[in-house]
Amino acid sequence: MTDISELNRRGLVLIGCGRMGGALLDGWLKNGLAPAAVHVVDPNPRPELAGLGVSVNGDLPASPAVLVIAVKPQMMADVLPRLSVGADTLVVSVAAGVTIAAYQAAFPASAIVRTMPNTPAAIGQGITAIIGNDRAAEGDLALAETLMSAVGRVVRLTAEDQMDAVTALSGSGPAYVFHMIEAMAAAGEAEGLSPALALELARATVAGAGALAVAEDEDPAKLRENVTSPGGTTAAGLGALMDPDSGLPPLMRRTIAAAAARGRELGK
Repeated sequence: MTDISELNRRGLVLIGCGRMGGALLDGWLKNGLAPAAVHVVDPNPRPELAGLGVSVNGDLPASPAVLVIAVKPQMMADVLPRLSVGADTLVVSVAAGVTIAAYQAAFPASAIVRTMPNTPAAIGQGITAIIGNDRAAEGDLALAETLMSAVGRVVRLTAEDQMDAVTALSGSGPAYVFHMIEAMAAAGEAEGLSPALALELARATVAGAGALAVAEDEDPAKLRENVTSPGGTTAAGLGALMDPDSGLPPLMRRTIAAAAARGRELGK
């Protein structure tokens, strides 16, 4: 397995240093990756990169330990033909919808690990799913897991076709939660709260409940039951929210299914 010392010796190339690439870079540097070992390629690099001591748009090592591709999927067709690495370089993808097959066409001899982080990675609170190609050994997967753990938790998939469901659930999921905050705030406002107060309450409630769900590591149904007194206000609200025909469960099933279907379309 490639360890941090070999990364520091052979180098890591990061293609794309936007919000996600930048969060990864910050995490790697905090975890001991030497700035001199990092080679960033970005058409519009953020100004603060120069102060970190990393190479920006300079000469690249001939055989880096890892090539991380963190550009937007629509840029991939232009980017991949310009890159060339050998069998000794692990290729890590951080782009939604781009399949392992697309990377194998560009890097036929390489171990490839496809990843799907989500936007809370920007503050180190993300969750990333990873899956490797046939050339990716346990050491390659472990290294990819180490790299992606710089921005949050990491889970491994058993098949690439699971990635569309992951994208629909955790990749797109933050947007669903943000919209839930919007909806809760609007409902609170409709009940007489000021817009600012309703928004503050909704934000803090969702953030606190999410943190509690992670900290307790308990079945969410049990956490829900702990808050619900028979005949109380929470039970009344849940009666509407959990309605099997018009409540949240069927709506969320349609939401995840629509996002997963779009992911499959984009991957073709």
